[in-house]
Amino acid sequence: MEAEKTEKKITEEEDDESKIIYRGWKVMPFIIGNETFEKLGIVGSSSNLVIYLTTVFNMKSITAATVVNIYSGTSNFGTIVAAFLCDSYFGRYKTLSVAMIACFLGSVAMDLTAVINQLHPAKCAKEIGSVCKGPSIVQIMFLAGAMVLLVIGAGGIRPCNLPFGADQFDPKTKEGKQGIESFFNWYFFTFTFAQMVSLTVIVYVQSNVSWSIGLAIPAILMFLGCLVFFSGSKLYVKVKPSGSPIHSITRVIVVAIKKRKLNLVGSMYTHTAKDFRNSKLSHTEQFRFLDKAAIQTPEDKLNIDGSPADPWKLCSMQQVEEVKCVIRVLPVWLSAALFYVAYIQQTTYTIFQSLQSDRHLGSKSFQIPPATYTVFLMLGMTIFIPIYDRVLVPFLRKYTGRDSGITQLQRVGAGMFLCITSMMVSAIVEQRRRTVALTRPPLGFALRKGAISSMSGMWLIPQLVLMGVGDALAGVGQMEFYYKQFPENMRSFAGSLYYCGIGLASYLSSFLLSAVHNITEGSLGGNWLPEDLNKGRLEYFYYFVAGMMTINFAYFLLVSHWYRYKDIVAKDNDIDKVSV
Repeated sequence: MEAEKTEKKITEEEDDESKIIYRGWKVMPFIIGNETFEKLGIVGSSSNLVIYLTTVFNMKSITAATVVNIYSGTSNFGTIVAAFLCDSYFGRYKTLSVAMIACFLGSVAMDLTAVINQLHPAKCAKEIGSVCKGPSIVQIMFLAGAMVLLVIGAGGIRPCNLPFGADQFDPKTKEGKQGIESFFNWYFFTFTFAQMVSLTVIVYVQSNVSWSIGLAIPAILMFLGCLVFFSGSKLYVKVKPSGSPIHSITRVIVVAIKKRKLNLVGSMYTHTAKDFRNSKLSHTEQFRFLDKAAIQTPEDKLNIDGSPADPWKLCSMQQVEEVKCVIRVLPVWLSAALFYVAYIQQTTYTIFQSLQSDRHLGSKSFQIPPATYTVFLMLGMTIFIPIYDRVLVPFLRKYTGRDSGITQLQRVGAGMFLCITSMMVSAIVEQRRRTVALTRPPLGFALRKGAISSMSGMWLIPQLVLMGVGDALAGVGQMEFYYKQFPENMRSFAGSLYYCGIGLASYLSSFLLSAVHNITEGSLGGNWLPEDLNKGRLEYFYYFVAGMMTINFAYFLLVSHWYRYKDIVAKDNDIDKVSV
């Protein structure tokens, strides 16, 4: 009777899978359209946040940078919670639905902090030396509430959007596999395009027209994103939750510990269920102590369908190898995540550099908004991606014989090297900017800052472009690496791991800023990171970060040499199986 029920259940699941209609590119206008509006909304609400906090909420530069880093870090770490809920209970569609609505409400709340005078402190007087009134507890709480909603929205959208789009293509057909690869390119193009629009048009409106209007635009765009996303609701492939990967990982580790005294000479349990959707993995020699979780003893009873009677006493070799995939990635993830410590400096302190540089472009009446300079980072990334795909990959393919030209980890490593170069250039440019500010007549004085250097802000472009190209290599390479090296049922978790890396870098950056500020404030050499950069030594901080990145790069080369790519029993040309 039990056997008949099990067979019936498997048959029903196979029938459900055969009924799935993959519409592929037909539903991409809804998904990519939603992605565009969503990124415009989130980036539009947060890209100029450091300026908003210093000019409207009257926070000091170091405080504003710390708040933005904590906000960014929490947004990214929220992805692992969302991935857990998505894989365990709700699925990607429901998770995205809740996150989209939360993001819209957060954008509206953020706009209200600018529209309603009672929700932000009084404007600072323009006189040099005047005391500014900081935000009240109520104002801080309302701002924090808006940020929490945006954190919930970003945390749910980021790990689910990419795999949800990939779900719309049939992975068993050649056209479906090519569609997934193309979708990756479109995803990152859309991401960078939305950021560039936010850093130019939306930031300009916020800085030069009105914060109320500038923050209303992201709220409107988020509302449009919700409309576009829900319009395609009946057309999407909605993959059901398959259980938390964290639960599966924990079970393998627990069983391996229970059987730690057994020798690896017994019968190994290799059974996989008929409805198992992951690619079957080859056995590897790394982390062999985990293999003990698959040793089948006389006490390990099986059900009629071949599954373990108690899954906390016996795991399959497939489950063990999937856990090995995750453990192998973690040392690489730690190193790749630290890349964003340098990246974050280009999106925070570069803005403060631009505030004390000549930002005029052409007419003396027009000034580039400080936050807009980071558009050159996005521009470097956007221009380099098609050059990499269309020129560099075919060129490298001739020499390496790999479809991808170089391995995913080699791509990440190249980006890390450019990251170090970018920080060195940043230090040299800041040293020049400060020298000009102190030796030549200033163009004026920035509110609550200091003298504006006559050095053109355009000198900030090289460091930003270098970091953008570095992100095109290291950032996109990371996302592709996690997506391909994790088992198929862990792809939401893989996406969250990428963003958790950015979150870790944000928290570490906050710690570094606070530590350097506190240590150098009373030193003989003076504070490296004061409110007025002309009185500080920001270039020393940049050199310090470059040194950190150099040590991290050496560590990355070590773990990359040790890493072994995922190997699938049935050959799949889409997976790069050659070690670095």
